[in-house]
Amino acid sequence: MQIKVKPMGPYQTNCYIVTVNRAQLIIDPGVDATEWVMRNVSNPLAILNTHGHFDHVWSNKELKDRLGIPIYCPKDDVFMLEKDPFGQRVPPSRVDVAVEPDEKHQIGGIEAAFLHFPGHTPGCSAIEIDDVWFCGDFLFSGSIGRVDFPYSDPKAMKKSLKRALSYPKNVTLYPGHGPKSTLDAERRSISYWIEIL
Repeated sequence: MQIKVKPMGPYQTNCYIVTVNRAQLIIDPGVDATEWVMRNVSNPLAILNTHGHFDHVWSNKELKDRLGIPIYCPKDDVFMLEKDPFGQRVPPSRVDVAVEPDEKHQIGGIEAAFLHFPGHTPGCSAIEIDDVWFCGDFLFSGSIGRVDFPYSDPKAMKKSLKRALSYPKNVTLYPGHGPKSTLDAERRSISYWIEIL
C-alpha cells in the first residue's frame, strides 16, 4: 500500500490517495483537492469520507463528476453532504453508498472497514485498510476531535475512546489534520481525554 497526503484549504485538511495494486482510493477530498487528486490518480475506484464535515468533503462532487466514481460516507453523516448544515456553501454531493456502522466493503479487491467512532460527528469513522486507520477527526497525534460542534456528542466520544483504548492491535493513524501517529502512542493519552470529557 502506498499513501500520498496533501493538506488542503484553510483548515489544512489531509486528503489521502491510497494505492493498492495500482488502484486508488481517495479519502477526504477537502477544499481545492481536485487538481492535486487528478494529477496523482491513474485508476481511481472511489471517494471515501471519514465523516461529513465540509472541510473533508468539499471536493466530493467535482471529483465524482470528473472521475465517475462512487462516494462512500458513514450513514449518519450523509445529511451533511446533502444539506450544508453549517452554511459553508459546500457543493452538495450525492452519496452512492451510505455505510452502516462497522461495515466492511470490498472496493476493487481492497477491503475498507468503516469503524464507527461517533462523538465528533454522529457517523465519524476510522477507515481501516490493512493495518492503517484513516481516522479523520477522531484521533490526532496528541489530541482528539472536538465535541463542541453542532451534532457532536461528548458522551459518544467517551465511549469511542474507550473502544479505541481496548482495540486488540496496534495500527498506524493517518488523521484528518496534522502528522501521522500510532494507536499505541495515542493510548498513553486516551485515558486522560476520557477522564476530562
